[in-house]
Amino acid sequence: MPGSPETADRSSRVVVAVPPHLRDQFFTAEVWQELERAAALTVLDDHRDREALEAALPGARALILSWRAPKVDAGLLAHADRLELVAHTGSAVAPYVTEDVFRRGILVTQAGDEMARPVAEVALAFTLSLLHRIQRFDHALRGGQDWAAASEAPPRHEIHGSDIGVLGASRTGRAYIRMVRAMGARVSVTDPYLSEAGAEELGVRSVPLETLLSGSRIVAVHAPVTEETHRMIGAEQLALMPDGAGLVNTARSWLVDEDALLAELTTGRLDAAIDVFDAEPLPADHPFRSLPNVLLTPHQAAGSVECRQRLGTSAVNEVLRLLAGRPPVHAVSAEALVRLR
Repeated sequence: MPGSPETADRSSRVVVAVPPHLRDQFFTAEVWQELERAAALTVLDDHRDREALEAALPGARALILSWRAPKVDAGLLAHADRLELVAHTGSAVAPYVTEDVFRRGILVTQAGDEMARPVAEVALAFTLSLLHRIQRFDHALRGGQDWAAASEAPPRHEIHGSDIGVLGASRTGRAYIRMVRAMGARVSVTDPYLSEAGAEELGVRSVPLETLLSGSRIVAVHAPVTEETHRMIGAEQLALMPDGAGLVNTARSWLVDEDALLAELTTGRLDAAIDVFDAEPLPADHPFRSLPNVLLTPHQAAGSVECRQRLGTSAVNEVLRLLAGRPPVHAVSAEALVRLR
């Protein structure tokens, strides 16, 4: 661990706004003990209680928070007389901090790097399922179809030699690209910030969105959530995808017009594998649940045991570095606020 008990200030106080069930997943016994040895802890079980957080902040040097915690704004900062660090156990910080935090010179860190590989692995699993129509076979057999009827499906394909389109060369997008290229896929990417040199380094073609959609057997969505990316995949874009193509979304539903996707999937022309939805939990009567060409998971792409533990370890490491007088590893600037979720 980067900030050992010998160098950290044990008189420092750290607020942990993480509920019990997530603390169990995020912090191994070793990591938690390291934090306890380095600082005096104030632990909030009801991490969404703004008044409790206000009461806990005076004198605290660091705040570790998780999803659905109150946003650290000017009101909360009025109680934070010593706060130097907000360490988020997730990725996007915009839901949890405001510009006031950065104006105060408070460091903000996130653990998004730790999510890239598991989410990319799930996107790869989705890709393979769509290529081989596994979700259709599973639905048919569970639905009671006889063997011959259940064996019927659109043409199936191997990933080797398939054209895969990646929307967004994000951390997760790059991890996914490495995986599918290692399995022999031909990869195209649409990302306005990917340079020619960057595309060459990744071993991909950089193409406009229309080219990506019309020329890919599978399109995997890995773009960030910003005002510009809202509903960037709508009815017009889905219509460009070839018959039998598949859409993989392990990013955010923000990026895809869910109504347009449902309309297209209902025709059976496309397949999809989806981990993220406009309404979560997904309503029990949502039409997605009954479609044989759709594979669904409940927003759990980053939910592996190993990933959750890395998220907690990353946040604790940042606190220990602060207490030891060392700079953070995963600090973000106010520019991170443009990523909305």
